[in-house]
Amino acid sequence: MKLRITFKSFEKEPLEICFNEFRNLLLQNFQTKYQVIGAVSLPTKIKKFCVLRSPHVDKDSREQYEYRLYKKFFDIQIKQDYTFLDDLLGVEIPSGISISITKIKE
Repeated sequence: MKLRITFKSFEKEPLEICFNEFRNLLLQNFQTKYQVIGAVSLPTKIKKFCVLRSPHVDKDSREQYEYRLYKKFFDIQIKQDYTFLDDLLGVEIPSGISISITKIKE
């Protein structure tokens, strides 16, 4: 069975730290149960938008904002019939990072 673990964050440094800790934990402690395949960085999504400062006058005065969404993922090949969720639930995840786990069809 193959699983894909995807990490998303608005900040790059906490995402890199969490991703590397998570991957190293799986590589070191659970080498016999899992095989970690690749580490892929997806393109950064940038969303820009503009807001008027005053709703009535001076339409040329605007505030511009943007946010960036960083994504990374890796795949896990499970070698045995094993409940890996018990291992993953023990990992502490910093705030601001979203993790999703999806099953990949083989």
